[in-house]
Amino acid sequence: MSILIVDDEKEIADLVEVILKNEGYEVLKFYDSRLAAKEAEKNNDIDLAILDVMMPGIDGFTLCAKIREKYTYPIIMLTARVEDVDKITGLTIGADDYVTKPFNPLELLARVKAQLRRYQQYSVMGQANAEMFEGHGLCINKQEHTVTLFEEPVILTPTEFDILWLLCENAGSVVSSEKIFETVWKEAYLDSNNTVMVHIRRIRDKLKEPARNPKIIKTVWGVGYKVEK
Repeated sequence: MSILIVDDEKEIADLVEVILKNEGYEVLKFYDSRLAAKEAEKNNDIDLAILDVMMPGIDGFTLCAKIREKYTYPIIMLTARVEDVDKITGLTIGADDYVTKPFNPLELLARVKAQLRRYQQYSVMGQANAEMFEGHGLCINKQEHTVTLFEEPVILTPTEFDILWLLCENAGSVVSSEKIFETVWKEAYLDSNNTVMVHIRRIRDKLKEPARNPKIIKTVWGVGYKVEK
């Protein structure tokens, strides 16, 4: 599998490269974000990207947004800052996860593997006995990992798909933010965590849901989210 690394701090980029190559991954490494943007635009074989947020030329947020215009593979952001606004910004424009510098190399590797597992599952097509949900003009096929709204395709990232499927799988019941986070990210949930909220907002945007009165994904204030049967 091929992983794109973009970080102008050479020591960090080199360290991440060594970690990933030791696990058998193919690595495309760039210190220059502008060169990386050109590679990302033309390379259809990338399976995951690791992007530093603060870079000269094209910052990580901008590069993430450019990738999301064309591709759905997982994106992990590296940030030296710990403010929630940076994390929310990255998630809003399409990142799947973030790691704060300085980081434990084993933690980064675990997050890479988790995102790639989800992406591989997302890419599996055409299996028999597909699990389906249909309602409100929405059709979601778990095995084929396809989503349509009134027969028009909706392009979701693997993380977004997992959240939507979890809600549809539990249609008629409220699913708490804690359960969504721990099921999808497989990590302990923190009360101050805005990750789920940001991803729900992105899914609603792609489903063309009105912000004030969404028809498909309902917010149950103080509890979580719900898709009606």
